[in-house]
Amino acid sequence: MLRFSATGTCVALLGTLVTLAGCSPSSGDSPAIASAETKAPADVLLGKPYEGEVVPVPRGADGKPLLTGYWKLLHEPGKPDGNLAKDEPDRTLPYTKKGRAALELNVTQTVDPEARCLITGIPRLLTSVLPFEILHTRERLATFHTLSWHRWVWLDGRSADADPDPRYLGNAVGHWEGDTLVIESNGFKDSADGRFWLDDNGNPQSSQARVVERWTRPDFHHLDLELTYTDPVYYTRPVTYSRSWVLGAPGEVLKEFSCEWNTPWVVKHLEPGPGIIGADGNRGFGPDGQIVPDLPLGAVSESSRGTGYWLYRKNKPKPSDLPPQ
Repeated sequence: MLRFSATGTCVALLGTLVTLAGCSPSSGDSPAIASAETKAPADVLLGKPYEGEVVPVPRGADGKPLLTGYWKLLHEPGKPDGNLAKDEPDRTLPYTKKGRAALELNVTQTVDPEARCLITGIPRLLTSVLPFEILHTRERLATFHTLSWHRWVWLDGRSADADPDPRYLGNAVGHWEGDTLVIESNGFKDSADGRFWLDDNGNPQSSQARVVERWTRPDFHHLDLELTYTDPVYYTRPVTYSRSWVLGAPGEVLKEFSCEWNTPWVVKHLEPGPGIIGADGNRGFGPDGQIVPDLPLGAVSESSRGTGYWLYRKNKPKPSDLPPQ
């Protein structure tokens, strides 16, 4: 992306998504990124603490922070990713009686919806270990995620729909409280239909859920989230969740990813539930429980094709694999 300094000078920023009229990057801004094949998956997918000079947050014409960028997670050692209960004392959520029953159904009878290439919802996408992008305009904000899912957030002052159509990512509207962007979402689908999980660990989410996200960009290189999840059907109290990201290097962007949907094959070959969850509350990627999946995501021969379950079950074959010779 590009921004204008206080003096009106066009300045190139990291995480390029758009080019503004009247500005163009200099010839010295070409990406210089090591090939993913030569780096460990964690070095490609995870962010590292930024140790350079503090750069002020970019702002739009309305004076508000711009959140546009390619964001990489600052993993918290000892904390599980993909688990909304990350900040709970025992890494488990406060279930109601219905919540425990719904969790049991997900664990024993439901094949991961993401494994079936169904749309991964909110807040599950926000708990992912994988990088994501934001494109922020004055009227709408979009978040783009690694498995090719995306959502739009209205920022034009409209109120939330009183009776919205149920969606995997909910119906989101945002407003500013100082320099904090507050996004409120409702109108979600329900886990009862077997097509939707709250997080990677198979926790349930109801149609009465409410998600409030509070986004702040304290400086150019950092992005923070404070999230509150309220769901009176499946949980006895609101759950809070926080995490931080660092801006990716120049030229880093989301790669193409085609999630192959072969539901009959997946249901036959993949057991229900989220798989093994460690004592630390982390589902892990594959049988060795590593923090991030192997690269390239999906099929080895074609890095843009893959299946959602392949991220977690790398010991399983894929629908796209050729039959044995």
